[in-house]
Amino acid sequence: MSLLALVLALLLEQFHPLGSRNQFFLLYTRFSNLIERKFNAGEYVHGVVGWLLAVVPACLIAWAVYAVLHRINPFLGLAWNVVILYLTMGFRHFSSAFSGISESLQQQDLHSARELLSGWTNQPTSEMTESEVSKVSIEQGLIDSHRYVFATIFWFLMLPGPIGAVLYRLSSRLFDKWGQRAERTDDLFGRFAATMHNLLDWIPIRLTAVSFAIVGDFEDAVYCWRAQAANWANYAYGILLASGAGAIGVRLGDPVHQDHTVKYRPELGVGDEADPDYLKSAVGLIWRGVLLWLLVVLLLSLSHAI
Repeated sequence: MSLLALVLALLLEQFHPLGSRNQFFLLYTRFSNLIERKFNAGEYVHGVVGWLLAVVPACLIAWAVYAVLHRINPFLGLAWNVVILYLTMGFRHFSSAFSGISESLQQQDLHSARELLSGWTNQPTSEMTESEVSKVSIEQGLIDSHRYVFATIFWFLMLPGPIGAVLYRLSSRLFDKWGQRAERTDDLFGRFAATMHNLLDWIPIRLTAVSFAIVGDFEDAVYCWRAQAANWANYAYGILLASGAGAIGVRLGDPVHQDHTVKYRPELGVGDEADPDYLKSAVGLIWRGVLLWLLVVLLLSLSHAI
């Protein structure tokens, strides 16, 4: 049933993409803003309470609805899982911007590609070259594929019903709103959100990196993981990006032009400088990784059935 729910959710999202700017996430963003206004008094414990209020009730509601529907009819429980996965997982949360950037670069419309990348990543891009737009797009695409696809699938499979998918997606959302700010400043309120997100990401991010290595250039992916990941500011993302870059055979990281200066970053990957063609290679790598995960789920389901 879990494999069927994943396949149905992926198919539904391909035919009727929801995107990241949907009413579900907009409502949850407003809810999290309300919690922060009510509970953020500058202490760590307030962040713990706020995170629990923003995540735990939603997980319990998702589980309770699933349990009731599954008891009535297992296919109703399956349908509920598909709905939850449709809301929390999918390529279209990020791939529309990725595709738009690729098309703009193929048409040599660097200005449009820069604008799409800026709207996607919230980074200044007006001074980036074509190669820099390409590599930053690949980096963001690999990270988003992990967050919106692989990690969500992992936690959906690990916990009963749709709890895992809801837990990871809401935790990731709160990390974006509270946790990243806590990592940049001394803000105590968001520190627990950052801690929980990092804990939930520890195993999935390594499994995603291994998947990239298996479906890409294994030797280069492993080499880049071991030799380069620790140099990245965020070690977890360094693992993901180094493995992905090695698997594709492209150089990521390196300096980029931003804010009228050069932002120096460590080198990731081996091979050629990033260009628009490598965006297609990145999409292919992600899709092969998804198919690998679905195959593993299928084999595990068959082994349990025997």
